Amino acid sequence: METIQKVSAEILNEALVKSISYSDYRAMVKLLAEQNSNTGPEKTESLANYTQLNDKRMNRWDKTLKLDVDATQKINSFKDKVTWLVLTESWCGDASPSLPVMNKIAELAPNINLKIVLRDENLELMDAFLTNGARSIPKLIMLEQETNAVIGEWGPRSFVATKMVEDYKKEHGKLTAEFKQDLQKWYNKDKGKDILNDLVVLLTYLETDR
Repeated sequence: METIQKVSAEILNEALVKSISYSDYRAMVKLLAEQNSNTGPEKTESLANYTQLNDKRMNRWDKTLKLDVDATQKINSFKDKVTWLVLTESWCGDASPSLPVMNKIAELAPNINLKIVLRDENLELMDAFLTNGARSIPKLIMLEQETNAVIGEWGPRSFVATKMVEDYKKEHGKLTAEFKQDLQKWYNKDKGKDILNDLVVLLTYLETDR
């Protein structure tokens, strides 16, 4: 994979040192929401509002998200020791459904170590994992725990959501605020199933590839 060849061990190690747990990330977002602020160098009312929305969304996802039996069995059978290093920001709308799904999976699989870093504090790492030339987040980088070798990646959206975005851009040129609201409604209706399926496939592929 081209991106795997681009990223250095030094860049990865620097990001891992700065990384935080999901619970620490949630506490940080909650505090920022209360302070009417946001992560990243640019502090705006819009980004602060998105941070507040995401805090509420993640609260809801954390409480209501359920994994189906088939996915649970596959996750429980995963034996490789990996780190999921995720690039994100507090204001990222696509992260609000994705991160809770990642956390639920990591809670089920002790061999998955979920770590989170902020994109704008780790631009060298982000630039090794661009999506169509853009610094799109969330971006999950799967590492072998012993060596920190990159063995997979995912993001910024699930398969169906990606197609929805691509189709809309082809027709309208860019994403509108109305579309982003519709996408969040779709995420809520889907209940994390498409994200879950993608991530289980990522794990299953690793298991069968060895």
